[in-house]
Amino acid sequence: MAMAYPKLYNVLSFYLATIIAISQILISILPYLNPITLLITLADALLSLYLRSCGLCPCTVELDDQTTMNFWVANSRRSNKPALVMLHGYGGNSKWQFIHQVGLLSQSFYLYIPDLLFFGKSYTNRLERTEVFQAKCVAEGLKRLGVERFAVYSISYGGYVAYWLAEMYPELVEKVVVVSCGVGMTEEQKREQINKVGSNALNLLVPESAHDLRLLVNLTMHKPGPSKWVPDIFLHGFINVTYKQHRKEKLELAEHLLRKKADIDLPILTQETLIIWGDKDDVFPVYLAYQLQRQLGPKSKVEIIKDTGHAVNMDSPISLNALITSFVLGYS
Repeated sequence: MAMAYPKLYNVLSFYLATIIAISQILISILPYLNPITLLITLADALLSLYLRSCGLCPCTVELDDQTTMNFWVANSRRSNKPALVMLHGYGGNSKWQFIHQVGLLSQSFYLYIPDLLFFGKSYTNRLERTEVFQAKCVAEGLKRLGVERFAVYSISYGGYVAYWLAEMYPELVEKVVVVSCGVGMTEEQKREQINKVGSNALNLLVPESAHDLRLLVNLTMHKPGPSKWVPDIFLHGFINVTYKQHRKEKLELAEHLLRKKADIDLPILTQETLIIWGDKDDVFPVYLAYQLQRQLGPKSKVEIIKDTGHAVNMDSPISLNALITSFVLGYS
């Protein structure tokens, strides 16, 4: 009989969380009149329920009177699983970007997934727009959550944040996984890639129209699948839910990244580092993976996933999950 109480508690907790989430949906959709936007809002809420079913719960951390970070965190730590921090890139909040990874990775790790500043519910009134400031906020948030040591997996923009997180806090970061990230690019390489994308690079990173979002998907995914057939009206709804809030600040983050000078003296990380790339990446060419490996030296290695674009997490999540798990847990 005693064994039934924990199960009953878990069931009641899940249904209570479901009721709360539905209530939040009803409150949040009242200002909207567009039924497609309502549908995307509902899908976003269902993603929250999915993350809860994977053993995660949302947590808001007040870093100071001006900065708030939202995390999805493991809601219990009863075994010896290691902690894994997941840092997203541009392209929506962490829920949308890691939808294909949370279920599997949560079986091997205690996951800590922040929304970086100006994504999801994370926000600051401060004027800093650098990846260094993002890294400081992530580190402070994790400390307040009681996370003492962790590995970090990062993709695209998140890779810049992870690099400085590992460099500034070696006492916290045990291992680093960098996926499809242009850290270490020279000025010439950066100009070349910006010219390839065109003058609308900022609009692609923070799309305002269905056309821009479709271009972003085509640029980042080698296997766009059904997404290329999605009607524009649904893309507009996705933009309203995931990009519209803090659009100005998101643009400022991207502008800083595109216009800042290349890091000539990029520090060499002390941690073991796994560099993962798609061989069809049209955002950051695959040679940048080997360039970063040469910069980091013998503690780093490169894995290339075939028939995969920039969005490795969407094109090849199974292969990506396997590489992350084997590297962090030390499997050969």
